[in-house]
Amino acid sequence: MSKNILIPNLLKASFLALVCLSIVQLFTHSYSAEKSSEEHAQRIKDSYNIFSFSPPSHISFSDDSVPLHEPEVYERLDRELHANTYFHSNTILYFKRANRWFPVIEPILEKNNIPNDFKYLALIESGLQNVVSPAGATGFWQFLESTGKEYGLVINGEIDERYHVEKSTEAACKYLNDAYELYKDWALVAASYNTGMNRITKELERQGAASYYDLLLNNETGRYVFRILAVKQILENPVKYGFNIRKSDLYAPLEFENETIQGPVQSFSEFAKEKNMSYKILKYFNPWLRRDYLKNTNNTAYTIKLPTNSDYKLH
Repeated sequence: MSKNILIPNLLKASFLALVCLSIVQLFTHSYSAEKSSEEHAQRIKDSYNIFSFSPPSHISFSDDSVPLHEPEVYERLDRELHANTYFHSNTILYFKRANRWFPVIEPILEKNNIPNDFKYLALIESGLQNVVSPAGATGFWQFLESTGKEYGLVINGEIDERYHVEKSTEAACKYLNDAYELYKDWALVAASYNTGMNRITKELERQGAASYYDLLLNNETGRYVFRILAVKQILENPVKYGFNIRKSDLYAPLEFENETIQGPVQSFSEFAKEKNMSYKILKYFNPWLRRDYLKNTNNTAYTIKLPTNSDYKLH
């Protein structure tokens, strides 16, 4: 056989060998992938489980018993327990933020004779963040501007005390006490916080009802108290609902000292530098300051929080 014939034949044989090897590798890969999928499915079956659970046999809101013997009431709580248990990332952050902010909110509630359970109302309203709703409700307690001013909060171009946790909690207590004077029922008070006292009063009269649990309300308000109850149940019984959270995972309360300012501040950026912190950290501790300056033409005294933890300081 001549060399000219031998070379093309060798090339053809090599090409066929490569094609065969590729086919074998393709089938081998497909088999391995299929086997891997089966193993993966088995691992899910063995290791990943989602459980249904029953609401507690008894639960109360502000020491008032919830009528869980009524099937419709039972199912409404059941829905919120499952929704909040399996919204893992959101509920974990509830635990973290509650550790920081509940110690601030609880003594204010107590001082104003508001049941401790209302701290969970703030939690479901805002997630304990200074958020703004599409309707313009703002801060931990989600005050509209008109309602905030009605209950004593300063809201203008430079100051917005809806972002001030302590002052907005005081304002919320005033509202809650007004509502309790009207209803003498804490569940109705909580519902009115969501939809307004006028709406609750109108629905009580229209439906001839005396209890939140007997009212037919819009979807949001109908779920509202049950969301509070569900979050309360989960945060007070974390392991029961599958949350294993270490103390080190929780957000620590903010450490600060107070400084009173009276008169204008030309630049909070310069003010922050003088206090050995960034402008960002100054606003983080005092989000109610809405501008980078304060005209303060009335020479009102304002209390500024200054962090004492060195980790917040400039280095």
